[in-house]
Amino acid sequence: MAIQWFPGHMHKTRGAIRERMKSGIDVVIEMLDARVPASSANPLLAQLTQGRPALKLLNKQDLADPGRTAEWLAFYRAQPNTQAVAIHQGQPGLAKMMAAECRALAPNRGGLDKPLRVLICGIPNVGKSTLINTLVGKRAAATGDEPGITKIEQKILLDKGVYLFDTPGMLWPKIRVPEAGINLAASGAIGRNAFEEEVVALDLLGYLRRYYPQSLKTRYQLEPDASLLDGEVLQLIGKRRGAVLSGGRINMQKAAEVLLYDLRQGQLGRITLETPAEFDEWTAAAEAAEDARIAEKEARAVAAKRGTRDAQQADAADDENDDEEEDLDRED
Repeated sequence: MAIQWFPGHMHKTRGAIRERMKSGIDVVIEMLDARVPASSANPLLAQLTQGRPALKLLNKQDLADPGRTAEWLAFYRAQPNTQAVAIHQGQPGLAKMMAAECRALAPNRGGLDKPLRVLICGIPNVGKSTLINTLVGKRAAATGDEPGITKIEQKILLDKGVYLFDTPGMLWPKIRVPEAGINLAASGAIGRNAFEEEVVALDLLGYLRRYYPQSLKTRYQLEPDASLLDGEVLQLIGKRRGAVLSGGRINMQKAAEVLLYDLRQGQLGRITLETPAEFDEWTAAAEAAEDARIAEKEARAVAAKRGTRDAQQADAADDENDDEEEDLDRED
């Protein structure tokens, strides 16, 4: 499924991060959605942050599958100069914990003479603004359901000798892993105008039927039935939730909205839509598809050049054949 949106602030945000890095940043915090950790990671961030020590904050862990969260924490902690912690909004002692983790990553900073400078990044709607509000105890950053609300950089005293710099959320111009696009849409990271909710809901439903069938059974009183298509199951969900039109037809758009809302609000239980191994497979498949696309494009370009020469040769051959046919006609 193609995800389409207009990242109007992407270039501005990228420039802001570059400038902040030049002015001195000791640790970079990347806020991720614990339900879709890799999908919610910005692949441009590693380039922009120039290999600084990293703290991965897996937010909304109270909505995520605990077993899979443990897998993701181990995955990130195995990377060099990287720590990972799962958090949720309203968790007590967040500021102290974040400051301690950052000090551990940059042990030579953090004193009054050498303040520790920390940059926090994250894609839109991952919960960063809400976290900032919690840390400072007031509405320091605008929050909302639509992505991309934070507009300006902020400087916050996180703890004694530790300063936190906030930047606007930044999506990237193209999602190269199709499954990541689906997961971002399902989790609410992408504005609803950028995708078809029924398409996303059907893909999500297929995943939930494979890995979380009990969640569907509990929420919608659905008995597992492998013979049903995902569209038929979505119809049943619509019927259970009153998304019925005149004549008994199911409003599939409404049914899709119900499923996506229930996922985002945790009504389906604690769910994570990807594992490290799965995302590696998806990435490898996407890269292979991209390589194949490039190879096909190059082959077409070569064929087009060759075709021009072949066409000229074919025209010459046709002319010769025409001459021969005229000679035969004369002979007859």
